[in-house]
Amino acid sequence: MSRETYRMPDLVLFAAALLLVSLGLVMVFSASSVMAMSETGDQFHYLRRQLIGVIVGTIAMLVIMQIDYHVYQRVAILGVVIAYILLATVLILGTEISGSRRWINLKVINLQPSEIAKLALVNFIAAYAASRPQSMKGFWKGVIPPVAVTAGFFGLIILEPDFGTAVSMAGTAVIMLFACGTRLLHLLMLAGMAIPLFGVMIWLEPYRMERILSFLDPWADPMNTGWNIIQSLLAIGSGGLFGLGLGSSRQKFFYLPEQHTDFIFAILGEELGFLGAAVTLLLFFLLAWRGFRIALRANDLFGCFMAVGITSMIILQAVLNIGVVSGLLPVTGVTLPFISFGSSSMVITLAGIGILLNISKQIH
Repeated sequence: MSRETYRMPDLVLFAAALLLVSLGLVMVFSASSVMAMSETGDQFHYLRRQLIGVIVGTIAMLVIMQIDYHVYQRVAILGVVIAYILLATVLILGTEISGSRRWINLKVINLQPSEIAKLALVNFIAAYAASRPQSMKGFWKGVIPPVAVTAGFFGLIILEPDFGTAVSMAGTAVIMLFACGTRLLHLLMLAGMAIPLFGVMIWLEPYRMERILSFLDPWADPMNTGWNIIQSLLAIGSGGLFGLGLGSSRQKFFYLPEQHTDFIFAILGEELGFLGAAVTLLLFFLLAWRGFRIALRANDLFGCFMAVGITSMIILQAVLNIGVVSGLLPVTGVTLPFISFGSSSMVITLAGIGILLNISKQIH
């Protein structure tokens, strides 16, 4: 980039991301300390592992922020191929945790290929649509290729199994296709085909059907299928306006499962109250505002579509997670970006922020 076109990155986006990361570190330690002490005798166990992801992710963000985002347009297909290989590898060599194979143990960090696949999919759809914008209104040349790549990712991730991530990825793809100019009729046709498929997938796996039923009435089976959501609502309700105080959660004492991952927002609400939860939502709102603002002001279609995809990827996942924790959606197993424990998610999300910041630097 020439000196004349150099600009500062979007500092509001940068600040919002760093504040969310900082809040996440605090909440991961608070939510996981009791469990970490019980499992390993070290209350800082999960905090240290999260710090690795934050450090690697922050370095990645700062480096990627300096790299011209147009580079990714040229390697979009390669990124998809690599993501497919990693998703296939995890099914064979992945570490099994709670019946799922989602991670490849690299000793220093557990690599989650589905996180890489999300960014690879965003890059592919952005590159594909930017190279043929007029074709996106057509069905066979515009809709089918991105949908085919999305379906491949969806199928491999379902085999792990990770239904929540697969649904989140599909939702991001739909938002991108709409932003890329796909006709609403074609999107409705896709929805008409996808809804029965989702129904069959839920029917074939009893635990998915249990999640739907527990969402409709968690008190029908409060000691089993309804336990998670009931404990989550108790945590949020106990927080009141100002919260019980940082570190003072009662639900983290083995009442609320997945308290440092899927349900960390409930612990946040319990300890920091409505005000803490509202600040968290405000930070995500700022991130969404600046991300879509960058998309609207980007110099070219690729930058626009990339910004839409990355912002949608992060915000949709946050909406799904907070919706589950607050009882507005069935349990999906989706973590909260920046806040939940998970090194791979942290690194990829911060890398995505780095791309957004580079796009913002090149806006004329």
